[in-house]
Amino acid sequence: MVEEPVAAADCLQVTRRLGFDNLLTAERTDTTTCPLLPQADSVKTARDVTRSTLAAWGLSELGDDAALVVSELVTNAVRYALYPAAFGNGNGHRPAEPPITLMLLRFAPHVLLAVSDPSDEAPTPKEPDFISENGRGLYIVETYSQCWGWDHLDRGGKAVWALFKTGA
Repeated sequence: MVEEPVAAADCLQVTRRLGFDNLLTAERTDTTTCPLLPQADSVKTARDVTRSTLAAWGLSELGDDAALVVSELVTNAVRYALYPAAFGNGNGHRPAEPPITLMLLRFAPHVLLAVSDPSDEAPTPKEPDFISENGRGLYIVETYSQCWGWDHLDRGGKAVWALFKTGA
């Protein structure tokens, strides 16, 4: 059984000091953000942005694991953004701006990957079923990252994040 993730406050104090709402809108040299639409090809875009950002930061060795985790996080975010009423964020109207944001934050010796979506519903780990084609996302995130968690955003919705330790 997948255990509950380590609480964000216990694992990653930087998110509490800066807050995801500020991180997602800040222009910082150690941060890359990418708005995404709720469509399947956003998963590929997120993988590409993740790999190219990590390469630019000299962290190509994290590329494959980070791209796999980002794929899972963005896939879930697309589901939440496409069917907002089904996942508890209210009126079901599509926002004018892209409802999903990918963020990569570098703070040595860590890299934080976060994906925000419009749903207020917390991600819930499930017992991995290795025969089924779905339901393993958070298990994969937990397996390939140092830790993961989520934060509710002041503007509504949430950011689901995964932390990676770099070799540097």
